[in-house]
Amino acid sequence: MDRYLVFGHPVRHSKSPFIHTLFARQTQQELEYGLAEPAVDEFAQALRTFFDQGGKGCNVTVPFKEQAFTLVDCLSPRAKRAGAVNTIKLTDDGVLLGDNTDGAGLVADLKSHGVTLADSRILLLGAGGAARGALASLLAELPSELVIANRTHTKAQQLAAEFHDLGPVIAQTYEQLAGPFDLVINSTSASLQGELPPLAPALIHTDIAIYDMMYGASDTAFISWAKQHGARQTMDGLGMLVEQAAEAFTVWRGIRPGTKQVLRELKRNLGAI
Repeated sequence: MDRYLVFGHPVRHSKSPFIHTLFARQTQQELEYGLAEPAVDEFAQALRTFFDQGGKGCNVTVPFKEQAFTLVDCLSPRAKRAGAVNTIKLTDDGVLLGDNTDGAGLVADLKSHGVTLADSRILLLGAGGAARGALASLLAELPSELVIANRTHTKAQQLAAEFHDLGPVIAQTYEQLAGPFDLVINSTSASLQGELPPLAPALIHTDIAIYDMMYGASDTAFISWAKQHGARQTMDGLGMLVEQAAEAFTVWRGIRPGTKQVLRELKRNLGAI
């Protein structure tokens, strides 16, 4: 039976085995999917061993995405742009292909919620790996402008300059931000600590769409804050998790699984509904 893994540290909390088991059942694919939590300095060896022992593919999560980027034999265009790999496939020719499905997963989830990206004005909070993974896919949807805001302004400037050839992307400080925005995406990890990015409440209005890449059984701190200030459409990153997994499954198996039922099952699993 074909074997797949997710590598991370820590990774025991990962929902990937749950998701991919449902995908396999739905598409009648025979595979097994497990967890691997090597020490941070043992990832390269663990990855090699997995494929030497017959592994077909894997997902890669924190803190190994940038390291995986350097370990594969070739990269997809979107992985090159992201500077990180979250999906690896062993091809029929024995080549390790590195891909990044995060941006595609984000865009697919936004569209599933009816969010219009073309000609919209988007605010992206954060300039780390999550933001980098999302930028190319967001700009491919042809927004009118994409603004990056980050606590360390120079990082936002560097990121905007790197992706400027793909569309109208600029960097601003939090103090410079001026609305209206159609969509705000929080790519920072602040919600994991129950914290908030320093965004002015005046930027929130009733017609804005709010997206937090973090997720939990209840609203994240950022989503709760946005609702308190009048946002009517709010989304967390659980759908992105499922959509990027579906994209990875497609890379591996050549068949696209449906995501709606899997997302419902995952929400039940989290106790969200």
